[in-house]
Amino acid sequence: MGEVKKTRKKRKLTEEQKAVLVERMKKAREARGPAKNLSIDEAIRDLPEDHPLNPNKVKDWLKYQKDILKSMKGFKDSKDKNERQAYFDTEAYIFNLQRYLGDGVYRDFRYGEEKQNRIRYRSVTMAYHSDGTPKRTVGVFYPDIGEEYTQEMENEDNAARKNLSNQKRLRKGNRNYRPKS
Repeated sequence: MGEVKKTRKKRKLTEEQKAVLVERMKKAREARGPAKNLSIDEAIRDLPEDHPLNPNKVKDWLKYQKDILKSMKGFKDSKDKNERQAYFDTEAYIFNLQRYLGDGVYRDFRYGEEKQNRIRYRSVTMAYHSDGTPKRTVGVFYPDIGEEYTQEMENEDNAARKNLSNQKRLRKGNRNYRPKS
C-alpha cells in the first residue's frame, strides 16, 4: 500500500491577518479588471444589456432550461409522445443556446427564459414577380412598407392580382366582353 497523506491543519488567522488578506484579494481583483468573456463569440460579446439576445440573458435562460431538463429526466423514455416531445424540445433549445454563445448564430425561432418569444424575420433584399409587384411572405418585416406583412395584406394583394389576371383572360377570349366596374 502507498503512503497515507497527512491532513493539513487549517490555518488560524487573527483578525489583522484576515484584514490584510482581504485587502490583498480586493487589490488583485481590481487589477484583473472585468471579465472578458472569451468563451463567448466576439460578434455578440458587446451587445447592449437591453438587447433581447444579450449573452448574459442567454446564460440565465440556459441555466433555467437545464434545471427544467433535469426535472424532465423521466420524459425521455416516456410512452406519452407529448412528454417525449417536450423533453427533446427542451434539449434542442439548450443545444441552440449553447451554440449561439459559441459562434454568435442564433438557430432557434423562439427565445426567452421559457421560449415565450418568437424571432421575427426582416427582408434585406426585395424579390419581384414578372409583372413587377414585390414578392412577400407573411410574418416578415419589409422596410419599404415599414411593417410586418400580414395575412390580410396578402389576401388583398392576391385578390387584386387574381382580378387583374381574370380580366386579361376574358379580354383575350371574348373581345366584346366588358367587365363591370
